[in-house]
Amino acid sequence: MLSEKTAALVDRLGLPAPLLWGYAGVLLFMIGDGVESNYLSPYLVDEGFAENRVAMAVSVYGIFVAVGSWLAGTLSAVFGPRRVMLAGAIAWAVLEAVLLALAIPSGSELFVTVIYGLRGIGYPFFAYAFLVWINSAAPAHQRGTSVGWFWFAFGAGLPTLGSLVAGASIPVVGEYGTFWVGLGLVALGAACALIGVRDLRHAGPTAPEGGSPVRELARGITILWREPRVTAGAFVRLVNTAPNFALFVVAPIFFTDTIGFEQSEYLLLVTCVYTANVFANLVFGIVGDRFGWRRTVTWFGCVMCAVGALLLYYVPLAVGPNFVVTLLCWAVFGIGLAGFVPLTALVPAVVGKADSGSALAVYTLAAGLSAFVGPAIAGLVGGSAHMGIAIWTFVGLYLAAALVSLTLHAEEDPGVSARRPDHAVAQR
Repeated sequence: MLSEKTAALVDRLGLPAPLLWGYAGVLLFMIGDGVESNYLSPYLVDEGFAENRVAMAVSVYGIFVAVGSWLAGTLSAVFGPRRVMLAGAIAWAVLEAVLLALAIPSGSELFVTVIYGLRGIGYPFFAYAFLVWINSAAPAHQRGTSVGWFWFAFGAGLPTLGSLVAGASIPVVGEYGTFWVGLGLVALGAACALIGVRDLRHAGPTAPEGGSPVRELARGITILWREPRVTAGAFVRLVNTAPNFALFVVAPIFFTDTIGFEQSEYLLLVTCVYTANVFANLVFGIVGDRFGWRRTVTWFGCVMCAVGALLLYYVPLAVGPNFVVTLLCWAVFGIGLAGFVPLTALVPAVVGKADSGSALAVYTLAAGLSAFVGPAIAGLVGGSAHMGIAIWTFVGLYLAAALVSLTLHAEEDPGVSARRPDHAVAQR
C-alpha cells in the first residue's frame, strides 16, 4: 500500500493512486511485447521461413490484435477488467512459450502463423482492459490526465524501450535468447499489475447484473447504431492513427529517395519524432482536463495533424534534407497525434456507465483497424510515387474528423462543466 504522502503526490500528478502499480505493470508488459518489434521478421527469414509467409503471419497477428482490441472492452464489462488482464497475460505467456519452444524450432510456417497470430489477443486484453479499469476508477476531473499516463506507459514500452532492451540484450544472449527476455518482462509486468493493485473496487464487471456474455458482446456491436456518437468517436479514433500507419509505408522511401536523407538520418528522425509523441501523450492528457476533452481533440488533434501533414511534405520538398527543419515539421504531426489522447475519456463519457465498456470496445477496435486502413490508403493512392495525393487524403480525413468531433458532447467533459454557471460553486 502507498503511504498517504505518496498517494497524495501521485494524485497531484493526475494518476489514480490505487492503480499506480497497474501503470508500472503496463509499462513493463509493453516493453516485453515491444522487444521483438524490430527484429522478429528478419529473424524468421534468417531461420529459413519464406518472406511472404512471414508477412502473412504478421497480418494474421494484426487481425487478432484488432479482434482482441474489440473484445477487451466488452469482456471487461462482463467479467471485470482484472480478469481480462489475467487472461491476456496468460495467453501471451503460454503462446509465446509454445512459439519459442515448439513452433519456431519445428520449421513449420503454418504452426508459427497460427501460434503467433493467436498471441495477438494478449496485449490488447491486458492493456485495453486496464484502460477500462482506469475509466472506471479515475474521477472525471482528472480522467484525461489518467489516460494520458496510460498512453505514455503504452507508447514508452512499445516500441521505444522495447527496442532499446532488444538492442542491449541481443549482443549478450543472442536473438533467440532475447525473445525469452521479452517473455520475462511480460510476466513481470503482469505480476506487477495483478498483484500490486490491491484496491479492487473498480476491478469487477460494469454490465447490468444478470447480463449474459453473448448479450454484452451483442451490445458491443449494436452500440454502433444505438449510440451514433460512439460511432462518430470511433471514426475520429480511426483517423487518428491511420495516416500514421500509412506513413510507415511511404515515408521511408519518400524521405530517402526523394528528399535525400541517409537511412541512418531517417531512422534518427523517426526516433526523435515519436519520443516527442510519447511525452506529448502525457501533456495533452493534462491539457484535456483543463481545456476540455473535445476541444483538445478537435484543435490539438485533428487540426494540428492536418497542418503537420502538410508541413512534413511541402517543407522538406522546398528545403531538401535539412534534419532540424524536417524534424520540427514532422514533430508538429507527431505531437498532434497525441492531441487525440482525451478521446479515450470522451468516447465512454458520451454514453451511460452501463454502455461504457461497449463504447471502449468500439474505440479500441477502431484503434486496431487503423493499422489496416492506413497502409490500405497508401496502396490505393499509389504509394510514395504519389505522396502528394496521400498527404491531401490525410488532410481531408483529419478535417472531416474535426467536424465529426464537434458532435461528441459529454456532461463530464471539463470543457462543458467549466462553462456551467454553477461550476465554480460546485468546486467549493
